[in-house]
Parts: sequence; C-alpha cells; structure tokens
Amino acid sequence: MTQRVDLSTVMDRLSIDAVITGYAVAVDDGAWTDYQALFTADGRADYRTAGGIEGPAGDVAQWLSETMRMFPVRQHLIVNRRLDLQDLGGYPGDRARVQADYVNPMRLVSDADGGRSGGGGRDGRPAAPNFVSGGRYAFELLRTDGGWRVQGVTVHEKWRNRSGALAE
Repeated sequence: MTQRVDLSTVMDRLSIDAVITGYAVAVDDGAWTDYQALFTADGRADYRTAGGIEGPAGDVAQWLSETMRMFPVRQHLIVNRRLDLQDLGGYPGDRARVQADYVNPMRLVSDADGGRSGGGGRDGRPAAPNFVSGGRYAFELLRTDGGWRVQGVTVHEKWRNRSGALAE
C-alpha cells in the first residue's frame, strides 16, 4: 500500500465515524431530517428487536419521531466500533460494515413529573434516567457522491432495564 492509499483509508474511517456519531446525535436530539440525511436513498433501518419497526429510513424516522416523545431525555452512547472497509486488492472499496455496541439511558415522561417535557426534578433539571437499554448496531454503509451514507442499520437489543419508581 502507498501512503496515498493509507491516507484515503484513514479519511474513510474518520468519515464513517462521523456518520455513526451523527446517527446517535440525530436520534438524541430528535433531528429527524438529519437522521434521514445519513441514509442512502434506499436506506433501511430495523428496530424490531427493540420493539420497533423495520422499513425505509423515512418511515422509520417518522416512527422514531412519534415514539421518542415518550423519552424527552435520551443519550445514545455508541462504543466499541469495529469497522471493516471493503478491500479491493489493497485499495479501499465503496462499502463498509460497522458493528458497534450501544448503551442508551433515557427518561420516560410520566404523570409523576406532571408530563413536563424533560421529566425534570424539583430543581428544574432533568431527573435521572429510568429506562436504559443496551445492545449492538450493525451498520452497512456505502460511499456516495455526497460521502458515506448508511444503507442499512439493524438494532440488536441485548438487554433493557426500567427502574420502578420515578425519582424526583
């Protein structure tokens, strides 16, 4: 491999990492237009193991926008990323796969907090999460004219925990 190919691979890895991070931020911020922009035109998402739906990214973004209203406080942490770039005989190709673990603490809206957006405590700050899940994402990415995009993502939820009482 030449230095040019090595540099290209490093740049691909950084660009793909930015897409994965952008995915987490878009879901946490409820930025559904940004979420959809991360996908190819035919991109799909599969949330069935987490109790959700599978389908085109636009349909899933709509479902997420409705479902995530139950969780006004959420913070996606995507870690342990394993990236495999397509190898074309020593040169990077236009496809990549990423497996990445996630931990997702969230706060459910409830009658106990008056339904306030944010599920805040007595001091007005958001209360601690009362719903946490974890698992692994499987991303399939494609290099496009606009950069790397998600062609498909599958959520493999491994566990979840909901605390019984909503602490204020």
